[in-house]
Amino acid sequence: MARILLIATGGTIASVPSAEGLAPALSGEQLLSCLPSQACRVDCMDLFNMDSSNIQPEEWQKMAKTILLYMGDYDGIVITHGTDTMAYTASMLTFLLQNLPLPVVLTGAQQPIVWPDSDGRINLAHGILAARRLPGGVYICFGSAVMRGCRAVKTRTTSRNAFESVNAPYVGTVVDGRFIDLTLHRQNGEGKHFAYYSALEPNVALIKLIPGTTARQLSILSECGVKGVVVEAFGMGGISNFRRDHAEALRFLMIQGIPVILASQCLYESSTPDIYAVSQPLREAGVISAGDMTTEAAVTKLMWALTQAGDMEGIRALMQRNICGEITE
Repeated sequence: MARILLIATGGTIASVPSAEGLAPALSGEQLLSCLPSQACRVDCMDLFNMDSSNIQPEEWQKMAKTILLYMGDYDGIVITHGTDTMAYTASMLTFLLQNLPLPVVLTGAQQPIVWPDSDGRINLAHGILAARRLPGGVYICFGSAVMRGCRAVKTRTTSRNAFESVNAPYVGTVVDGRFIDLTLHRQNGEGKHFAYYSALEPNVALIKLIPGTTARQLSILSECGVKGVVVEAFGMGGISNFRRDHAEALRFLMIQGIPVILASQCLYESSTPDIYAVSQPLREAGVISAGDMTTEAAVTKLMWALTQAGDMEGIRALMQRNICGEITE
């Protein structure tokens, strides 16, 4: 019989009404008690009970360490988590726990599990099933869809199909209580050695450009202790280069030793500074393209890469290398 560890961290799935609004309160055992008996052994652990808006790098490190400590005792791990930052958590765990020998599946709900029409019960049941069937890696299972953690994005605030797999195929789906594998090949980590990383650099900024963003708003980041910047540019990587010169401000950051990762505000397909003349100053400045990474993956990968490389070129090499399926090389 498979052994699954359920790690509860809070979120909507564990919430109950309070005077201030919905707040996490239920334990892992209480969540599990809402399901029919499982065809496997499920042990429960309460790591913390937090709204996912409060999940931060310190919680990511604690989750990764907990998985490291217990993964040898289980066939799979399920983490219940709030939806709002679930994609960031799944992506960060992918980089901190590379080439996992067992599946780690994050799931949650758009409504508290104790509500009569909640999606929490089916999501949790599907998450446990997926943890029994998937190969090693970090995944999100939500709304019957299963996707890599480093490719997931929350795209809806209330709908039950809240997450999408961006620029990568879905790994699987659950239909009528059966897990269906949608991959034609195993995950990238197969045959590679497991690696655990405890360090990350939280001082990373994410900037979304708008028409009118000033150069000063960008260059001032160098005075704020920021160690790296992800910039969501227009389309494939467009920026303003006159009147309000984004290129000059980003060049200034690079000169200060702050790597700048160029992503797109578009959800799908790749960003690059190599197509349009308006982005030529960025190419000359050495900006690093995020390729087709999600914003969540670009941010968390940069947090990891800053602790692994000692200079700009080392960070560039890591950011442009496919570590765990987060980018198409």
